Amino acid sequence: MSGGDWYWCLKHHAVEPYEGCKAEDRLGPYPSRDEAAHALQKVQQRNEQWDAEDD
Repeated sequence: MSGGDWYWCLKHHAVEPYEGCKAEDRLGPYPSRDEAAHALQKVQQRNEQWDAEDD
């Protein structure tokens, strides 16, 4: 097991521990369950930032 890492599962739309779904179906690792729960928001923020930088 990887020391307490958490992941956002794209398949189940839920936070999972290391032992969850396979890597291709999830985002992470995140250091806390709460950060994993906000993974999609972080992705959206980064995409918007990168889009603004491209303009």
